[in-house]
Amino acid sequence: MVAGICAGAVAAAVLAAGTGGAHGYSMHTDARFAPPTAFVPSAAMTYDTKLVPAGAWIEVGQRTAENGATTVRLRVEGLAPGHAYAVHVHRKPCTADPAAAGGHYQHEVGTDAAHVNADNEVWLDFTAGKDGSGEASARHDWGFRRGEASSVVIHDMPGTHGARVGCFTVPFGWVAG
Repeated sequence: MVAGICAGAVAAAVLAAGTGGAHGYSMHTDARFAPPTAFVPSAAMTYDTKLVPAGAWIEVGQRTAENGATTVRLRVEGLAPGHAYAVHVHRKPCTADPAAAGGHYQHEVGTDAAHVNADNEVWLDFTAGKDGSGEASARHDWGFRRGEASSVVIHDMPGTHGARVGCFTVPFGWVAG
């Protein structure tokens, strides 16, 4: 198990380097969830082991085209079967404190309710299948600003107000300019 987690972390680090340049940016990374107090730390933390069991798997990919259009893809395995989750890109990395990941990344930043929607944020909601797997993707005509998108947070229910039950720190790329 420890060897698998270490191998996953090394693979994630290699894959997270991504590619960029004149043809856009592409990245994918994955990890196994572990509690924040785990002996072997993980970039993926579970805060509720009933909904996001230790050892469950997550993969996030990003593709940003030259024009800035961005697609984010999510795949998970080993979560609570049949449960509906909300997943959003958040502004800060994961820590032992679920609130530390900050708020949702927003293309147009604002506290008004009109800014909280799937067009202005990255929403990756899904319902886990019978085997606990799920996937989602979101595409936008905009890209991330440097240093402002750092993680995906899994919430315990669809929408924008669910409890944070898991978090994965992701090396999102950004649009220059």
